[in-house]
Amino acid sequence: MAQESFIRRLRKDAGLTQDAVAKKLGVARTTYTAIETGQGELSLSEIKKLSVLYQIPPGDIVEGRLSEDVVYHASTLRESTQDFYHAGDADVVPRELDPEANPVKLRNVLLYVTERIGARPNVGETVLYKLLYFIDFDFYEKTGRSVTGLTYIKNHFGPTPNYCFADIVKGMVEAGDLEIAETPYFAHTQKKYLPVAHPDLSGLTAEEIKHIDAELERLGDKTAAELTAFSHKDTPWIAAKPKTPISYQHAMYRTDATTVREATDEL
Repeated sequence: MAQESFIRRLRKDAGLTQDAVAKKLGVARTTYTAIETGQGELSLSEIKKLSVLYQIPPGDIVEGRLSEDVVYHASTLRESTQDFYHAGDADVVPRELDPEANPVKLRNVLLYVTERIGARPNVGETVLYKLLYFIDFDFYEKTGRSVTGLTYIKNHFGPTPNYCFADIVKGMVEAGDLEIAETPYFAHTQKKYLPVAHPDLSGLTAEEIKHIDAELERLGDKTAAELTAFSHKDTPWIAAKPKTPISYQHAMYRTDATTVREATDEL
């Protein structure tokens, strides 16, 4: 990742404005903006100040990436940057540092997604897992919030939701809201999730529904193999250790391969 993209994402992850970081560096906002857009260069002094601000080695800022041995704690980072907020930033919505699953919301998202595309031949359990992952992580990258709050685990075939998902699905099946059928699909047996009840979308915002629709349009026709390969290019999946939760915070360090945020997006 280019240095300017890296420092821009560090700033966004911390929830800071360009003006706040410029004040920390002791430069004009226009000077800092030029640095973030690649039209200016950081001085050694400024690199050191950013290193202290974001609590990462100066070399990482120079290289434009996090070192493999660096453990990035977003909660600590946000605590260390609180002094740089000011009244003019009151409309900035802090990022969720550790999203938690919302069972009611997840139920309705699952019903909505399966109602829209669950009957497609390519959509089995594996595809559904990946679609939910990208719905949540793409929304987080753009807004700082997860749609469902699900936790995803790094497994060999890509991200899979943790036990919370299985518990909620079990409850939906027992309540008669969802059916799970195993059907032949080429040389394999495919597990399909089929909605029985209709989703209640009153708990979703218009922005969330629009986002889900866009994700289904973009990814809904892809096979399990295609979505698995795509997920393996995603920075959050790459950064996680096998069999451990995938950090939402790492969505802020995506490369061009999977990012959904426009280069001009600003807090």
